[in-house]
Amino acid sequence: MAEAHQAVGFQFTVRPDGVDLKLSQEVIKNIYLSGVTAWKKKAIQFKNGVLTGVYPASPSSWLIVVIAMMSSLYTRIDPSLGMIDAIKENLPYKRCISLQTRAVLSAILFATGLWLFFIYLLRYTLKALLSYHGWIFESHGKMSASTKLWLYLESVRPLLDSEQYNQMEMLASDFKETEAAQLQRYLILKSWWATNYVSDWWEEYIYLRSRSPIMVNSNFYIMDFLYVTPTHRQAARAGNVVHAMLQYRRKLERAEHAPLRALGTVPMCSTQMERMFNTTRIPGIETDIVQHLTDRKHLIVYHKGRFFKVWLYTGGRHLLPSELENQFQRILNDTSEPQPGEQRLAALTAGDRVPWARARIKYFSHGLNKVSLDAIESAAFFLTLDEEPQGYDPAKPDSLDVYAKSLLHGKCYDRWFDKSFTLISYPNGKMGINIEHSWADAPIIGHMWEYVLATDCFHLGYSEEGHCKGDVNRGLPSPTRLQWQISAECQDVIEMSYLSARRLADDVDFHGYLFSEFGKGLIKKCRTSPDAFIQLALQLAQFRDQGVFCLTYESSMTRMFRDGRTETVRSCTSEAVAFVRAMEDPGATKAQRLALFLRAAEKHQNMYRLAMTGSGIDRHLFCLYIVSKYLGVESPFLKKVLSEPWKLSTSQTPQQQLNLVDINKFPKYVGAGGGFGPVADDGYGVSYIIVGENLITFHISSKFSSPDTDSGRFGQHIRKAMIDIQALFKPENEKRAVENGKYAHLENAKKHM
Repeated sequence: MAEAHQAVGFQFTVRPDGVDLKLSQEVIKNIYLSGVTAWKKKAIQFKNGVLTGVYPASPSSWLIVVIAMMSSLYTRIDPSLGMIDAIKENLPYKRCISLQTRAVLSAILFATGLWLFFIYLLRYTLKALLSYHGWIFESHGKMSASTKLWLYLESVRPLLDSEQYNQMEMLASDFKETEAAQLQRYLILKSWWATNYVSDWWEEYIYLRSRSPIMVNSNFYIMDFLYVTPTHRQAARAGNVVHAMLQYRRKLERAEHAPLRALGTVPMCSTQMERMFNTTRIPGIETDIVQHLTDRKHLIVYHKGRFFKVWLYTGGRHLLPSELENQFQRILNDTSEPQPGEQRLAALTAGDRVPWARARIKYFSHGLNKVSLDAIESAAFFLTLDEEPQGYDPAKPDSLDVYAKSLLHGKCYDRWFDKSFTLISYPNGKMGINIEHSWADAPIIGHMWEYVLATDCFHLGYSEEGHCKGDVNRGLPSPTRLQWQISAECQDVIEMSYLSARRLADDVDFHGYLFSEFGKGLIKKCRTSPDAFIQLALQLAQFRDQGVFCLTYESSMTRMFRDGRTETVRSCTSEAVAFVRAMEDPGATKAQRLALFLRAAEKHQNMYRLAMTGSGIDRHLFCLYIVSKYLGVESPFLKKVLSEPWKLSTSQTPQQQLNLVDINKFPKYVGAGGGFGPVADDGYGVSYIIVGENLITFHISSKFSSPDTDSGRFGQHIRKAMIDIQALFKPENEKRAVENGKYAHLENAKKHM
């Protein structure tokens, strides 16, 4: 054990003539360095706290104001309008202080008060300026509840026949005249009290109170580089990536990451980043909780059914990549067998939440099991050293599909799905991550992953043999096995969770598709938003695949608001439906189709802007529904709205730090994006990433158990829809517009964020 290894640094022997003490200089040195590191960290945190506390001013600006006030004492000019003299006369113990000292203290106190006044004035001024979102579109203002009801009715109009629409209109009208005002007043009250009236309820009721498995249903994944594998040595790649993650965590703790900005101008809320590391979802009978700890110094590694604890620090510093590689190689070389029940233990986190919560209370609340479970739940994050190689291989058409399923659910027992994220390392050097969704959304973990991949390849690097650079310190204590005492009864519970998770995983139909016919470069030359282009292609593909339109979900960020998370863009608009019908109508001309496309694209962009700026409808209706449940108010309208199935759920994976990798110089260093499981049993989940100028990667999921869906088929429909829409921009006499770039330029639509 690591504790035993450290204990040899202090030994004593009792002799007749006294006690003989032996101290290890190496251990004493490590203790000293650990203390120095801890105090440095506290000093940095104190410094950052001061800088944050006086933002947008700086400590030096206080000195400038004080010097200015002090100068006024000698120029006989009183900018305080008598306030300095008033302070001077009311100072405590003034009889014990000389007149000159009182004057100096009064000037300093007045200067400090003036400085604080200007800080708060600047803060509220900035808040007012940044709260203005009209710059996103030409006209914008606060929406009333009535307007949002109208927007909702508009969004469902293309999905309902006349009778169904009239019924929904009556429900909406009754809701407006009866319950709406009362529910809205409570929601306004919450908005005054809470920093964000949506996010806490969204986390609790959408994520934490769900009792179904989080594997597939909630967790999502992000892939490695698409074409490049920096080294084929598993331990080396894991060493570099883990070290890069520790660097990212240190910068996060020190508040050294540059703030993300919408369109490079408006800063976005970064609160979600605080729970990226040292975080675990803890199961409960009725609801889970998110446990976030600070300053965790170990990592849990899973390999071939065994759990290992690896310390991430030595001598007050992070382990170097070469040291981490050596530790991971020791685990790979370990030939010990799993303990009874250990191999599939993590299946508890993959199955239903209630059996896991009960098992945790009954079997893991005391003894060795509690100690080992605490080690997992308090770890910085979780690492799986997988046994089967994965990654994209052009020679294997289904390689991206298999890779995606491995990241999403693996074997159902080799990822700890409750950890904020599980890092997955494959024998061929490929990596990936599986992310628990309740604590944050995809752009948050994506920001970290972009930093890690760039640091791994362009800053840390590898030796010619593929090992991590640097000397190997073989004196580090070896990783230690976690110990378990898992009874036969507990093993039965584990097996039941595994079988439940296995059925869910086997039902996932995944298809990864690289669309390389054209990309963002050509779409932008068509003077339209790439996101709107893709969303309309998805509507066309959905109609060709199913023969009907469906309620469509696109995720939009709301992080321009404090603690903001997401809002829904309802992509299936009346304008999109009109465009799709024109594309399927042999009698429609190209000009008619193009005009309808432009109208639908502009509508989509406007809907996206509304969602981003807090004028979406779904989160508002969701919160009204929660208030109604608290008050015991039955609302047929809200019940109907919240029960509507999203048969097409979509999301774009954003690229946030384009400065980290020059894609023009390194075209092969592009990410493959990530994906998620299907939201509806008879629907599709589609995630896509726009990579560079000429590639769009689609991750498509559905269920084998649905006779109406087929992810591979839907991928072909997407390809055909993309090409058909692009053909609308080709001149009649041009047969190869994609290759030579000669296409019409249309009226500009504002760039998607």
